[in-house]
Amino acid sequence: MNKIILFFLFCTFSLFAQNSDTSCDILFKINKLLQKEHFSPKPVNDSLSAYVFVELMNDLDPSRIIFLKTQADSLSNKYRLRLDDLILNKDCSFISDIKKEYKKALLRNKSILEKLNGETIDFSTKDTIRFKQRNFNFYLKENEVEKAWNKKIRYEVFSDITGKSKNLDSLKLNFKSISHLSKKSVVENELCKINASLSNDKYFEDNLFNIFCGYFDPHTNYFSNDTKSSFVSTLSKEKLSLGLNVSLNDKNEIIVDEIDPNGPAFKTGKIKKGDQIIAVSNQRETLEVSCYSIESIATLMSSELNTTITLTLKRNSGKSFKVIIEKQILKDEENTVYSFIVDKDIKIGYIKIPSFYSNFEGGNSKGCAQDVAKETIKLMKDDIKGLVLDLTDNGGGSMEEAVKLAGLFIDYGPISIVVDNKKELSIINDPYKGVIYKGPIVIIINGNSASASEFFSSIMQDYNRSLLIGSTSLGKATMQTIVPLEKNDEQHFVKLTISKFYRITGKSHQAIGVIPDVQIPTIYQDIFQKESSFPTSLKNESLNTRIRFTPYVSNQLIESLAEKSRSRIAQDPYFTSIITLNSKIDNIIKKSNIEIPMTLDSVFENQNSISNLSEEINNFATDDLNLNVSNSEYNKSLLVIYPSLIEYNKMQLDNLRSNHYLNEAISIIADYKSLKLSKTN
Repeated sequence: MNKIILFFLFCTFSLFAQNSDTSCDILFKINKLLQKEHFSPKPVNDSLSAYVFVELMNDLDPSRIIFLKTQADSLSNKYRLRLDDLILNKDCSFISDIKKEYKKALLRNKSILEKLNGETIDFSTKDTIRFKQRNFNFYLKENEVEKAWNKKIRYEVFSDITGKSKNLDSLKLNFKSISHLSKKSVVENELCKINASLSNDKYFEDNLFNIFCGYFDPHTNYFSNDTKSSFVSTLSKEKLSLGLNVSLNDKNEIIVDEIDPNGPAFKTGKIKKGDQIIAVSNQRETLEVSCYSIESIATLMSSELNTTITLTLKRNSGKSFKVIIEKQILKDEENTVYSFIVDKDIKIGYIKIPSFYSNFEGGNSKGCAQDVAKETIKLMKDDIKGLVLDLTDNGGGSMEEAVKLAGLFIDYGPISIVVDNKKELSIINDPYKGVIYKGPIVIIINGNSASASEFFSSIMQDYNRSLLIGSTSLGKATMQTIVPLEKNDEQHFVKLTISKFYRITGKSHQAIGVIPDVQIPTIYQDIFQKESSFPTSLKNESLNTRIRFTPYVSNQLIESLAEKSRSRIAQDPYFTSIITLNSKIDNIIKKSNIEIPMTLDSVFENQNSISNLSEEINNFATDDLNLNVSNSEYNKSLLVIYPSLIEYNKMQLDNLRSNHYLNEAISIIADYKSLKLSKTN
């Protein structure tokens, strides 16, 4: 770590050498583009200025431990209501000024941390700590900075130590020796973060550009070439990949979760599941995981511009080692449509749609809709009596794919109304004649189902083509496109909102979400971030226009099915337990506003309550229904040809066997069959 810190010392001033004229030119061009192309452009005025300034300061110092109150007040007086005028006049001297104050604050904190690193900290000092959920006022005075850092380090050490054992007595007995090592690690990590902030000459500008874009709406973003490449790669089922999946553990460490046996990471023969990634390099820059944001690490790893990645890993707290990986094009199994058959008195088809991916660069028809069509045909060959489409955690993707998918299940007619940035209204019609499948359909959504997922779900709901179950979706009814700042500019892009879509009823789910016919409790549903929680989200509006269309079944049938489902859910111990768990989660979140004593006992109790709840949720999630889930006959034959897929296929099967939402969807389809049968008799 000392070598890293020494390296950063030589890079300290690069952040502040960036040419503000270049940044100003980019800001000016972003505004010009947004004013011309955005669905609902906003004037560059005091409101924008205040938003950009406050968000920038919040981003630079979210914990209020970097800027002094005098610094924050001085910058606020100078720029909070003047950024609009300065940007329009191409005067970006404010960038240099804010950077200068930020540098001064970082260097002050660095000096204090280096001092504390050589001193013994008294952990018996009586004190309290309060956790804030939202940003609070800048308060630090110059003579209080060292005290604030001393307090922060003490808490971080207590927190680190409580994560090492469930035995409080053992931790107390060994506190002196453990705290010495923990304190050293905590301080070095903080120093590493400060040096990373001092050396990162792109972070400040990119964040400023993004905040400026975010004032227009939460889905308008600035993209560098790297971030654009990373974003586009998430919308494809085939991409340049390392061939491994990672996850965050409870210590916010990046751990290798899965390794694709066909991928380049596996072929190195050096990486194992459970290895901790401590640094990532693209041969031009190296990011220490403990010093940089998860977003920065993810962008570096996933950008298709970075074809060679060097990972620095650690196994079981042993010595670190480096592995060089050349990316190769792989199918992303987690982002690819797949299907199964569930046999519960009747055969039901299940299709998971993880995203509305498309071949954006290739320009051919290979995408999510075509894959759903293939899986549906496979299932129909096995004589299914109903179909479940799972859109949980599907964050959207290609709207073109969503239109095609709706066309597979809607026979004919209008499917949506789109209003563009010229406020011109157009109707999207079903692109295909006929349907691929005529039987009953249940769609499962949750709070993470967004954009194209909501578009498709709302069409199926309005036509009574499907019953929707789950929890209310995100609430995004806008469409974006990625465009360069100027023609032939291959370095700077904006993903900007160009239109809003409305349901064929004239209503919109913008900011309110698609509400399922049957609300089913979902773990964490109360803490999912919704569109309405963003301060700059577009408002919900309805159109006077109403389009004629013919529903597939009567509202009465849909309501009868929904009522039967609600009755089952109300009596289901699994779903009532979820309500209890969500209540516990809410209480933990609310506790973050309380004040606790700065003692090992209090921190241990606080952290332990969170850890115990996490264990309770994990154990609860493994509840096994033992549903009879199997592969279609066609997919069984594919596994013979591609045995490397067997392990992943088994994991998918195991997960579905305990899926209570799928179980309820099957019951709804059984109800549909019974109701239709009783009507014919």
